[in-house]
Amino acid sequence: MEQSRQANVIAGEGDARAADLIGKALDEAGDGLIELRRIEAAEGVANQLSKSRNSVYLPHGPQMLLNITGGMQ
Repeated sequence: MEQSRQANVIAGEGDARAADLIGKALDEAGDGLIELRRIEAAEGVANQLSKSRNSVYLPHGPQMLLNITGGMQ
């Protein structure tokens, strides 16, 4: 039981360190990585929709797929 608790603590510390490193990298590099991930996500959705036999209509504008700057509503 003690080993399981230790493992959870170590995993939590590792996650905290990873989040800190990601935050620092974003501060240094800017929002380029976020924009890249946004484009990759849009590409993946478009790829899936292109394989569908159904008609799909998506609204035009910033609310279409991801609105990273607007937050959750």
